[in-house]
Amino acid sequence: MWRELAPLGRDSGSGGYRRYAWTAADADCRAWFRAQAEARGLAYELDRNGNQWAWLGDPLAGDAVVTGSHLDSVPDGGAFDGPLGVVSSFAALDELRGRGARFSRPLAITNFGDEEGARFGLACVGSRLTTGQLTAEQAHELRDGDGITLPRAMEAAGHDPSTLGPDPERLARIGAFIELHVEQGRALDLSGDPVGIASAIWPHGRWRFDFRGEANHAGTTRLVDRRDPMLTYAETVLAARREAELAGALATFGKISVEPNGVNAIPSLVRGWLDSRAADQSALDTVVAGIEAAARACADRAGIELSVVRESFTPVVEFEHALRDELGKILGQRPSGAAPVPVLGTGAGHDAGILSGSIPTAMLFVRNPTGVSHSPAESAAEDDCVAGVLALADVLEGLACA
Repeated sequence: MWRELAPLGRDSGSGGYRRYAWTAADADCRAWFRAQAEARGLAYELDRNGNQWAWLGDPLAGDAVVTGSHLDSVPDGGAFDGPLGVVSSFAALDELRGRGARFSRPLAITNFGDEEGARFGLACVGSRLTTGQLTAEQAHELRDGDGITLPRAMEAAGHDPSTLGPDPERLARIGAFIELHVEQGRALDLSGDPVGIASAIWPHGRWRFDFRGEANHAGTTRLVDRRDPMLTYAETVLAARREAELAGALATFGKISVEPNGVNAIPSLVRGWLDSRAADQSALDTVVAGIEAAARACADRAGIELSVVRESFTPVVEFEHALRDELGKILGQRPSGAAPVPVLGTGAGHDAGILSGSIPTAMLFVRNPTGVSHSPAESAAEDDCVAGVLALADVLEGLACA
């Protein structure tokens, strides 16, 4: 499975992946998912929001155990973020069938659409729509960097955008959702454990900073006469680092748009996107407020207009303790398993976090030896990936089998 999926959407220059929502690369990944489902005799389904499902047992029976992740990527992302969870889900089902497991609850494997938000700027679009955290009206307003709306992109990919919206009937049929994911950090590497259980997802969000100045000639405009928004943006980036260090949080300006974007032109507009995360809400509020205050002070001194818009936000997610504890119990009882399995938090967002407000969810992490993620250097050892599959199979067996 890994060899078949690996070439899809891979850029030959960077070696990273560009699997953006509703593009040709996304379509190839979706075709791969459907082929895996049908090869195993699973009932394939594409829901109203473009999420893919592969069912074993009656989907309408209720109390289903669902596992899976996503297949899309950030720009030049790594091979494991998302796909490891989907591949491991199919492999775990194969393992359970090899054991002769008897299922007492329906089981489903899913691929949630547009988890990374690389194209339209909002993460977890598929799961947000399903849970109603994103309305159809809001989804219809999403645009990519070329001005193409989400509905138009979906239509071009053969999906009807008029069906977008909450899916409470589907959620009501799910008793538990388990997402396996490569760890985006080095906690497991430092502890020496191949697999861990998630405790919580840090609160996090994305903010757009628009710095408006005055376009002018780079070769004729005196420095003292300039209203250059790039300087204010640059000082804001440095302020973000300072505020994050003071608050014990994380803050990153990783995306920028410049107008008119000419080498010999002073910009009229610099638009930068801030990603900030912290262990608790208070720390996150402190760091974002500090960054905005520093940006406004700098903008006022330079005669720059500044607007700040929060584009997305996810509060702290505490995975359901009962389900989390059940995972720990199942994995701790394995003859080959280390007890107790480590429990760790994460600053990365996931579909499991979005779904947690509607259904019981839990996560498993697989060791990442370098901690690198959202990069072509992202990696996991084959032995650890196998350990993740076996752990997921054990969990699914404990939850869904007689």
